[in-house]
Amino acid sequence: MKIKIYSISKKHNKCDDFIKQIKQFGVIVEDISIFNSSIQKAQKDSPKSAKETYGIEFSKYLKHNALNIALHPKGKEVDTHTFSNILKDKNEIIFFIGGAFGFDDSFLSKTINISLSKLTFSHRIAKIVIFEQIFRALCIIHNHPYHKE
Repeated sequence: MKIKIYSISKKHNKCDDFIKQIKQFGVIVEDISIFNSSIQKAQKDSPKSAKETYGIEFSKYLKHNALNIALHPKGKEVDTHTFSNILKDKNEIIFFIGGAFGFDDSFLSKTINISLSKLTFSHRIAKIVIFEQIFRALCIIHNHPYHKE
């Protein structure tokens, strides 16, 4: 299984502890931060322009043969067991964490949309939460004792 997590951010905020834990299940995992001059300009222009630019930049990484998931507050709320079932038996999973202005509807229509919470998180917090949930889901899938009811 391969898992990639793309986020709009200036710095590479690695979640090394979680990445190490996830790799014990034979999963290849990548944490990829994207921030370029187009994103910087769009964020200064307007929220609408920023959302559109995030979608354009992220669209380059959508794959037809992968499970593409956008983390979005208006996405479907799932519990940990449902989340583990979503990941189960997938070869490649790609997560997208938007920038400060979120996603435009055009991009969201190309992905499965999952909410981590009704709360809004910074990309740093969203990354920590999604990495932890990926690890927890893999523990459930592999009957590892980390996840407790």
